[in-house]
Amino acid sequence: MERELALELVRVTEAAAVRSAQWMGRGKKNEADDAATTAMRTMFDSISMDGTVVIGEGELDEAPMLYIGEKLGNGNGPAVDIAVDPLEGTNIVAKGHNNAMTVIAVAKRGALLHAPDMYMEKIAVGKHAKGKINIDDPIEKTIDIVAEANNKRIQDLTVIVQERPRHEQLIDRIRAKGARVKLFGDGDVGASIVTCLPHTGIDLFVGTGGAPEGVISAAAVKCLDGDMQARLVPQDATEIQRCMDMGLENPTQLLTMDDLVKSEDAFFAATGVTEGELLQGVKFLGGDLVETDSIVMRAKTKTVRFIKANHHINNKPYLTSTELT
Repeated sequence: MERELALELVRVTEAAAVRSAQWMGRGKKNEADDAATTAMRTMFDSISMDGTVVIGEGELDEAPMLYIGEKLGNGNGPAVDIAVDPLEGTNIVAKGHNNAMTVIAVAKRGALLHAPDMYMEKIAVGKHAKGKINIDDPIEKTIDIVAEANNKRIQDLTVIVQERPRHEQLIDRIRAKGARVKLFGDGDVGASIVTCLPHTGIDLFVGTGGAPEGVISAAAVKCLDGDMQARLVPQDATEIQRCMDMGLENPTQLLTMDDLVKSEDAFFAATGVTEGELLQGVKFLGGDLVETDSIVMRAKTKTVRFIKANHHINNKPYLTSTELT
C-alpha cells in the first residue's frame, strides 16, 4: 500500500473528531456518533483506495453508516480492509469526560480478523515484553514478566484496567501483587496503545472488552512493535455460531498478534476528541479556527507521526446553531 495513505487517513479522523467534538458535554451521545460517522464517510469518498469495512457499526440492517461489508474510497488504489470506530467513547463525549478518540485501522485485503461484536479477553504490552506474554498465565506471573522486561520494580509497574464489575477480582489480584492500577471508563483502544509508549508510564493492559476494539487496538500495537493476545468470549450458542460464520472454526482459540493482524502492511490513525493520555482533544480557538491532535502509524516501517493541525471551518458543513439546541 502507498505510504501516502497514512496522511489521507488522518484527514478522515480529523474531520470526524472536529464534527463530534461540537457535541462535547451536551449529553447527546447518538448525535455525537452520527456526526463522526457522517464526516468519516464523506472524507473516505475522496481517498484513492478500494476499501471494505470488516469491523464497523454492525450489519447493514443495524447501522446505516459504516456497516460491515460497506465499500469505502473511490474504488481506485489498493484493496484494503478497514476497521473503524467513528467515535470511541460516545458516552465520554456526551458527558465531557477524557479519552474520546476517532480511530481507523487499515490493512491489505484479508489481513484483519473479522471479529464479531462480542466480548474479547485481551492483553497488550510494549516492545520490551514482546513475545514474553501469554494470556493464559496468571496475572501475577504476567506482572513479574513485564516488570523484568521493562526493568521496573513491581511496585513501580502500572497496569491499566477498565473499571467494570467483571474486573473487580482482577484488580484485587494486581494490587495484592504490589503493582499499581490505573482505571479507565469507556474506550479501550487508547488503553492498549499507551502500553507501547514509554512516556505514558503504562506497562500492561489487561481485561475483557469489545472484540472490534480489540482488532483496532492490535493494528496500533503492531505499528508500535508491541505485542497483544486475545480470546473471544461468546456468551451463548448464537454468538458461537456467529464466530464460526465469520471464519473462526474454534471461537475460543488463543489469538496472537498475527491472528489479529496478519500483515505488516497495516496503518492506524486516531485523532483526540477530548483530552487524554495519548492525545489532546479538539480545541476551538475562536472564530473559525480549530486545533486537532492526531497520531498515525505504519506497521511496515514502524513510523509514528504525531500531527497537530489547525483547521479553518468556515464554509464547511459543520453544526448550525439550530442543530445544537
